[in-house]
Amino acid sequence: MLEIKNLQVSMQEKKVLKGFDLSIGKGEVHAIMGLNGAGKSTLSKSITGHFDCDVMGGEVMYKNKNMLDIPPEDRANEGIFMSFQNPVEIPGVNNMYFLRSILNAKRVYNGQEELTSVEILKKIKKITKEFHINEDMMKRSVNDGFSGGEKKKNELLQMLLLEPDFLILDEIDSGLDIDALKIVAHGVNSMRSPDRSFLIITHYQRLLSFIKPDFIHILKDGKIIKTGDYTLAQELEDKGYEMVEAL
Repeated sequence: MLEIKNLQVSMQEKKVLKGFDLSIGKGEVHAIMGLNGAGKSTLSKSITGHFDCDVMGGEVMYKNKNMLDIPPEDRANEGIFMSFQNPVEIPGVNNMYFLRSILNAKRVYNGQEELTSVEILKKIKKITKEFHINEDMMKRSVNDGFSGGEKKKNELLQMLLLEPDFLILDEIDSGLDIDALKIVAHGVNSMRSPDRSFLIITHYQRLLSFIKPDFIHILKDGKIIKTGDYTLAQELEDKGYEMVEAL
């Protein structure tokens, strides 16, 4: 699904990723943990094409295409989705209009017919009912005045509506209470399939206890320094990030 080789990225003239390598197969769930400044968010931004990232070398191969050669919107239409750590507020843009626009943009890119507003609303109502998402959010501007939990649920709604093939969850658990965390985890688990892969970025084990990733990677100074199964996250939780400093 995704093959990253020797990725070297600078942010604000500071080199953050220093020859990063990672391979994610179809159907796999990978989690990356590490201290602040290790390069976790830089990695997610580099994959999606954020303008802050200055890619100095390497490649990001997704479905046998180098994502570094195509613009961010095409990466999204190819099936890459990113849930932001701090979702952007867009005052004046109706949430329902936004959801309809992004879904139909992806369908047109992939040679499919656009869905009508009624068809999209039917899809949205099914998702909001199953995942206990307040439908009133559809009448408001995108994330404008939303609580932290509402913003994350809105990201979940986008994810479930778009049905991407590769999902990057950048600290989606940040600021969530236990009930909201369970809803988000349920949404992620409901999308797991042999043809869909996930990259979860988090500081904490609590989200991973609900999702149970296949691989845990510890990132330090722009490189993966240790890889293991779910027990590695438990070990990190028990020993704290002093364990990372010792590696």
